[in-house]
Amino acid sequence: MKAKVYVTIKQNVLDPQGNAVQGALHTMGFDEVGKVRIGKYLEIDLGTNDRAHAEERLAAMCEKLLANTVVEDYRYELED
Repeated sequence: MKAKVYVTIKQNVLDPQGNAVQGALHTMGFDEVGKVRIGKYLEIDLGTNDRAHAEERLAAMCEKLLANTVVEDYRYELED
C-alpha cells in the first residue's frame, strides 16, 4: 500500500518562507499571486495491505516525526 502525506503550516501560524516566495514572485512580475503557503509532500510505501493497520501506523508516523503538530496540520491518502 502506498501513502501520500501532505504536511502544511496551520492557517493561524505565520509562514515566512511562503511570504518570501510570494515576494519573489511579485518581483518577477507575477502580481496575480496572492498568499503563498509552503508545505511538504511525502510518498511512503507501506508493507501492508491492511488499510486499518496502515492508517493507524501512518497517523503515528505523522504525530511522532513527519509533522510538528504544534504548528503543522497533516492529511494523507492511501492507495492500494
